[in-house]
Amino acid sequence: MGNLIFFGAAAAAFIWLISAFNRLIALKGQVQNAWKQIDVQLKRRHDLIPNLVDTVKGALGFERETLEAVIQARTRAVDATGVKDVAQAEGQLTQALGRLFAVAEAYPDLKALGNVSQLQEELASTENRIASSRQHYNDVATLYNVTQQQFPTSLVAGLAKASQVELWEITEPGERDVPKVDISLR
Repeated sequence: MGNLIFFGAAAAAFIWLISAFNRLIALKGQVQNAWKQIDVQLKRRHDLIPNLVDTVKGALGFERETLEAVIQARTRAVDATGVKDVAQAEGQLTQALGRLFAVAEAYPDLKALGNVSQLQEELASTENRIASSRQHYNDVATLYNVTQQQFPTSLVAGLAKASQVELWEITEPGERDVPKVDISLR
């Protein structure tokens, strides 16, 4: 009877070990997938920006500094790697785009162009998708990080080669600023 209890306990421990290992591997896969979803949305954003710059370039010819800032920020964002670097580069790109849109608002002829409005809407839609993807990534990454730290799963984390992943954080001080809304009638 004692052998039966021993083998039963050993089998239960082995099943738990396999289950914990598989859960960590599954969570790691979800984190990787969530990051790839952010990457897809960022590529969409990066692809829209040259079209926007080309569309407004003629009308904003003397606002060359603003256009160059957007182009440089886009280049840094495309070249960035790792969660922290991508988050920082994307924050700078968001700020540069915000300045471009603010400048564009001052030009009634530019606002009347359908292409500019359409591109602004597509970028706004993409920004929403990126925000949603970031939230999902942070949710899955947090679950993965917490799960590998919880006892007794922490005993298996080394076997699963689990390591903490970075969360997407706001690193640009300007991104924390509250947007200014002008409600004056023009």
